Amino acid sequence: MRAPALLAALLLAACATTVPAPHGFVDASRVVPGLEVEMRYASAHNFVGRRIDGYERPLCLLTPQAAQALARVQQDLRPQGLGLKVYDCYRPRRAVADFAGWARDLSDQTTKAEFYPDVDKRDLFREGYIAERSGHSRGSTLDLTLVDRSGRELDMGTGHDLFSPRSWPGDRTVSLQAQDNRRRLAEAMARRGFAPYDKEWWHFTLAAEPHPDEYFDFPVR
Repeated sequence: MRAPALLAALLLAACATTVPAPHGFVDASRVVPGLEVEMRYASAHNFVGRRIDGYERPLCLLTPQAAQALARVQQDLRPQGLGLKVYDCYRPRRAVADFAGWARDLSDQTTKAEFYPDVDKRDLFREGYIAERSGHSRGSTLDLTLVDRSGRELDMGTGHDLFSPRSWPGDRTVSLQAQDNRRRLAEAMARRGFAPYDKEWWHFTLAAEPHPDEYFDFPVR
């Protein structure tokens, strides 16, 4: 290989090198016994309709503090015949950028019927459904729901990532059973130090998160 070509190849390889996970991030399924994992952004079942940039494997990565707190939630729920199922955990910054790029492409309406039936895509930023930065990138925020002993999801009134006021934890248009299930999830998470988000029933952040000001970009792998 000629010198210029060799130099170009080395530079390309250097640029392709990914940033390793910070020391200590863990696979939550190894810390939380019986945790159900359905990482939506590592699949095509999400509001973008394809695998999201940065999700190379369907793993729930979290800081050790968040994973250990989640294990305590799981332990609390077991006597009730319930458990946890996660949809998203640590989210690379490149994935957040992927979301933003999708939101700006108004020609792509493929997933509208399931995820934003009553919202004009041009309003997703203004109404706060899509943002330029996400707490998930700090490693102590996760999206999750409750499941029974068979792994069946409890009725929460809406699916994960429905862009609608019906997804707000305090919404009263969903059934009484769904309201009760949302309350049970929120109380279980709060008992172990997780704070809710007032526009998504599935979204929780460890209040004492170890990286409150850091947004990571290593891939999920």
